[in-house]
Amino acid sequence: MFNNFYPDNYIVSTYVIPFDKLYEEGYRAIIFDIDNTLVRHGAPADKRSIALFRELRRLGYEIVLLSNNDEPRVKMFSDAVGGQYIHKAGKPLVKNYHRAMEMMGTDTTNTMFVGDQIFTDIWGARSAGIYTWLVRPINKKEEIQIILKRIPEQWVLACYRRKCRRENRVFLIN
Repeated sequence: MFNNFYPDNYIVSTYVIPFDKLYEEGYRAIIFDIDNTLVRHGAPADKRSIALFRELRRLGYEIVLLSNNDEPRVKMFSDAVGGQYIHKAGKPLVKNYHRAMEMMGTDTTNTMFVGDQIFTDIWGARSAGIYTWLVRPINKKEEIQIILKRIPEQWVLACYRRKCRRENRVFLIN
């Protein structure tokens, strides 16, 4: 019923995703959301996010930041971590997920997406055919429009948890 809302994986933090193993499996590109995925909402890039992007580039990944935020916010973050970006992306519309893959020279077979929201990030990436990682939001303090989306997200996550149990899969990776 909710398959396009279900992530391929649900994990506690972006910073524990096994990117090195995924590279060995053939993934070559990552599309990232920024706020509450890499840093607190509205925060600048920090040492941890800068180090992550440095390591991802060392591994050989292409990276695009895909955000619904305006350009000054996204550019500031992108300038700090290095890389390409798409601002005012209109997630969950698939157009800019495809554009991000074009920018990186990749496709759905070797690209993954990392984000914290089901109804924008995961729905859009799944609709575009991209492998997804849902991460727990870094901070509970969010704008009201995001808080209101978190309520039905809990229902979707409850359904996803039941699906994982039926399929003998891990619901939340620590």
